[in-house]
Amino acid sequence: MALTENMRGALLMALAMACFTINDAFTKSVTPYINTGQILFVRGVMTCVLVYFIARHMGALRPLKTILRPIILLRCLCEVVASILYLSALASMGFANVSAIMQSLPLAVTLGAAIFLKEPVGWRRWTAILVGFIGVLIILRPGPDGFTTAALLVVGAVFVTAGRDLLTRRMYTDVPSLTVTMTTAVVNTLFGAALILPFGGWQPMDSYVWSHLFMAAILVVIGYQAVILSMRSGDIAFVAPFRYTSMIWAFSIGYFVFGEKMTAWILLGTVIIVASGLYTFYRESRRKQPPLAKTATRIQ
Repeated sequence: MALTENMRGALLMALAMACFTINDAFTKSVTPYINTGQILFVRGVMTCVLVYFIARHMGALRPLKTILRPIILLRCLCEVVASILYLSALASMGFANVSAIMQSLPLAVTLGAAIFLKEPVGWRRWTAILVGFIGVLIILRPGPDGFTTAALLVVGAVFVTAGRDLLTRRMYTDVPSLTVTMTTAVVNTLFGAALILPFGGWQPMDSYVWSHLFMAAILVVIGYQAVILSMRSGDIAFVAPFRYTSMIWAFSIGYFVFGEKMTAWILLGTVIIVASGLYTFYRESRRKQPPLAKTATRIQ
């Protein structure tokens, strides 16, 4: 049976989420041995090499003057800050917890689009955003002393990543996606190199660390390309919700690889976040339907 464009897009989105989540697991597995700066640098070098050959093959390389433009540079800065915050949180917090909280990203993007881009957001989506962030609080469950450092880091990563995605919406049309990916990888690598000494210095790496970072780099590249292809293969309203398949991988890896217990609080918070996100996607798709399409839907 031939796949429809929506089915192809959904499968590609599911593939991307699997790649990103397993990449996170490989990265977390080396955090006891090397610091965040070294992870960014080593993984970044590998990613740069892989993306360079892909971009060169596809004719996506652009001159420096095309790359050194405000939105691209600001997006790269957001990517670097988000990576540092996320990796730091990943090193000291449960894998499934971090992954679950990151699922609130679409809600943060919607919030940012309403505030900074003046996109219309009705009361239903405002309610979904509020409920989704209540789900985040349920997972974090701050005690009398407030949020832990790791909790603040992962929440910060959500909002900085949302800033990156909002900038992506304003990306220049003459810049291919692979060019943006290549530029981001280079900037991540340079910042990683600069942070190695402040974060504790270079640590020797054995075959375990090298192999895990190499696998992480490959998965990141596959994930990025799968996301791009998925968004070009089907309707965003149909494809985007499949990003939540990452939680299947996150819970499985957290339990079987890192020995984490899936508490009722984590599961409840995750369900609330995912449900809020799905409802936001639904309302967004309804908002973009032309009036005749909405009428047809109601009649049916």
